[in-house]
Parts: sequence; C-alpha cells; structure tokens
Amino acid sequence: MTAGTATEPLLVDSSGWLEYLTQDVNAQAFAPYLEGSRPLLVPTIVLYEVKKKILQIGSKAEADRFVSQALRRQVVPLDEFLALAAADTSFTYRLAMADAIIYATARTFEAELLTSDQAFRGLPGVTLL
Repeated sequence: MTAGTATEPLLVDSSGWLEYLTQDVNAQAFAPYLEGSRPLLVPTIVLYEVKKKILQIGSKAEADRFVSQALRRQVVPLDEFLALAAADTSFTYRLAMADAIIYATARTFEAELLTSDQAFRGLPGVTLL
C-alpha cells in the first residue's frame, strides 16, 4: 500500500489532498495514504492552500470537512527554523515559496513527501503519483 513503514511520517502536499477531496483523477492513489495509519504531517501552508482552493471550487461545508480532517493530524507551523530551511530549499531546488516550505518540512521531519506536483520530480524523499 505505502512505501514507508507504519511508523515513518508522511506528508501529503496540497495537490494530493485536493486530488483526494475532489475525487479527481488520482484520488484513489492518494486514498490509502490519507486513510492509512501512518503519522501524517500537515504544514500550515497546506491548510491555507487546500482550504482556499476548496472555498473557490466547493463550499464552506467542504472546506470545514477538510479542516476537521487535517487538524486531527500533526499540524506543523511555519516557524523561523522552517522558514530559513525553506529559503535554502527554494534557492537550491528552484522551488516556489509554498513548495519550498512543504519540501523543507518533509526533510526536517524525515517524512516521505507524497505529491502529484511535477515541481517535486526527482527530489530525494518524494513519491510522485
């Protein structure tokens, strides 16, 4: 089902959450990860991106359901250490700000990053669906 063990943390980025929540093309590929028992990290930037997008394309009730699901996971706030790591990550890998924050969070917590976002293609620790 998943590449990592049951105790290794996982970070599903915004694209993965959106695929799953909107029943898009890769929804079934993300389902085992989001419904599984592995520790799941949710960076605060993912909370922002996904809620905003759900509000744009769905309803407040759907956005609230996402928030309810996400807040039951390990939410990772953007602090000064992650912000500085993200700046380095952005420079090194030429990632946009949100992607750099997400990737730096995954690396800091030694979590597998699961995504459908091509910006992460070829980066260590990334599983692209």
